[in-house]
Amino acid sequence: MALCRSLYLNSPLHRVPLIVPSKPIFLFPEYPSSSSKFTNYPKTQTLFSCSCSSSSSMEAPPQGYRRNVGICLINPSKKIFAASRLDIPNAWQMPQGGIDDSEEPKVAALRELKEETGVSSAEVLAEVPYCLTYDFPPEVREKLKIQWGSDWKGQAQKWFLLKFTRKEEEINLLGDGTEKPEFGEWSWMTPKQIVELAVDFKKPVYKEVLSVFAPYLQ
Repeated sequence: MALCRSLYLNSPLHRVPLIVPSKPIFLFPEYPSSSSKFTNYPKTQTLFSCSCSSSSSMEAPPQGYRRNVGICLINPSKKIFAASRLDIPNAWQMPQGGIDDSEEPKVAALRELKEETGVSSAEVLAEVPYCLTYDFPPEVREKLKIQWGSDWKGQAQKWFLLKFTRKEEEINLLGDGTEKPEFGEWSWMTPKQIVELAVDFKKPVYKEVLSVFAPYLQ
């Protein structure tokens, strides 16, 4: 297990070399239309936007959707941080997390980044000016219903682009110790790789986010 590897190495920093998929590589922002993982999930494209007036506020999401933030963290080389989930084999994603009651989305983004990756040295460069939603596949929805104690259709996300400003030694997949670790490995990736290695039901949101942030990634 990835978690065991991290702990047995006695190091919070477990970086792995990225194995680039052997499919044709397209120049950003063109993405592959085929999906290589989680093909048993229903491919309902539920991407739509909800109102987010600014980084300091987030209006009520569509009924049944959980308020959430997503973080696109880039390094000086404009590569994007991604980490592999401990609970879904071979699934990589950008950091994200729920927004607490009365919490501002920007504050939530900085908090979640630190909780999940240990990173506190980052500056906000941009944000998607609207929220994006995705639906949970049925099996994921049931699992999260037990975990969270609430039945959510999916998540309504406010996305931020952040630039990492310190050395990689700050990255710690054990997080800041306030929450249970979620990731086992991490790597810097291109936009193409971010989309290719994500679970199917998150791909439409990732494509939209990376399209908005494209000027900062070239």
